[in-house]
Amino acid sequence: MKLLLPGLALGALALAPLSLHAQNELSNFGSTGRGGVANTFVSDYQAIGINPANLARIGSPKFSIGLLQYGVGIGSQSLTREQMLRFVKRVDDKLTTAEKQELAKAFTSDNALNLNADVMTFGASVDLLGIGTVAISNQQRVVTHMGLNKNMAEILFLGKNAPIYQQYTSGTTIPLVSTALQGTRLQMSWLNEFNVAFGRRLLDNDMFQLSAGVGYRYIEGVGVVDIRAEDGKLEAFGAVSPLFDINYGKLAQNPQFNYRQGGSGLRPVGTGNGVDLGASMEIGKSLRLGLSVTDIGSMTWKGNLLTANDQKLKQLSSEGIGSYNLFKEVTQLVTAGTDSLFQYQPSASRSESLPTKLRAGAGLRISEYFEVGVDATLPMNDVAGNLPKPFVGAGVDYKPVRWLRLSSGLSGGAGYGFSLPLGLTLATKHYEAGISTRDLVGLFTSEHPYVSVAAGFLRFKFGEQK
Repeated sequence: MKLLLPGLALGALALAPLSLHAQNELSNFGSTGRGGVANTFVSDYQAIGINPANLARIGSPKFSIGLLQYGVGIGSQSLTREQMLRFVKRVDDKLTTAEKQELAKAFTSDNALNLNADVMTFGASVDLLGIGTVAISNQQRVVTHMGLNKNMAEILFLGKNAPIYQQYTSGTTIPLVSTALQGTRLQMSWLNEFNVAFGRRLLDNDMFQLSAGVGYRYIEGVGVVDIRAEDGKLEAFGAVSPLFDINYGKLAQNPQFNYRQGGSGLRPVGTGNGVDLGASMEIGKSLRLGLSVTDIGSMTWKGNLLTANDQKLKQLSSEGIGSYNLFKEVTQLVTAGTDSLFQYQPSASRSESLPTKLRAGAGLRISEYFEVGVDATLPMNDVAGNLPKPFVGAGVDYKPVRWLRLSSGLSGGAGYGFSLPLGLTLATKHYEAGISTRDLVGLFTSEHPYVSVAAGFLRFKFGEQK
């Protein structure tokens, strides 16, 4: 809990992926500065997970390496900026009755809270002397999304005093969870990814280049929570690492429960395999096109795996969330604690598709100082970690001087409103360092706030592919 990433992940669990619905490549400070527009801009190891064909494009470094690039973002379409930041600044403060009622109303939204954390621990790429370019990286991704209907928001913040419970005393039939919570999504995932990608130029002449690429990732699942009440059905399961130190009570004694405990580090409770495919074209000296499909594959969860079936709505014994420590308190109410809203049962294993996406982009390199591009990313399935809605954006890179690159653009979708990004990158021949935000306006606006930062200060590159 004292570490940043475990703390954010617990928050994700509490919100229960992205799914948190993720914004892409938050640890890539260049792409973040363009609002996520990346398909025709990225090269070297930064092309992993976006378009591996870009590894072989003209102008990419012959060798590059980067360490400890990171990004964090939190946003809401229903909370005010003041309300959202209370959960960061006032963690130890108790909630008053008036604040509980205020927050129950504010969290009644299909897009109440989104939290993302993305850390690239290392990345590298190398040109294999005409054979192609290979890249590797390790990525930690935490993605969360919180969307609640009125009943769920009131149950979380008012507990046993929620209005739907008060109906029981008047003889009203107790509804099923799927009915009472219709429209609710609490989703999270934390994945530890080991990536390798290869790109090769297939056609190469003065006016046209065609490249293709493939990427593979081995994935360790540190945790997942996926709770959805939609279309008259309840889907609810979770599997979390011993890192979270959850008290499973009597469930831990069940012989059918694959109980994982103890250990240190990011002990996985699931594993998976994913593939990325991509193609890119350069027409003339300026026009670039890119098309890719990412995260083709699946995860299998086995450790600490619990599933909840539809049932009559259970009344909480507590008065719900009592402090601004939202992450901790929601976790206790939606996971397998003593006052959980759901009745979980052990499961042997569960396979889930990865959050597959179709990505397309077009860019125009007007000069070595100015480049523009447009991107679209479409979710191809509805699983924890994928986008809730398509992402679209336009981005620009501009160098007022050789050593400084300014990035900006306009983007929207992916569970967020329109954003105005801004990025500053110190870019010399061999070194890059930068800082950016996904939405400059969202840092200060009261309505629909989005606070984000991405940064990297250890990125090096050498040579240039011709």
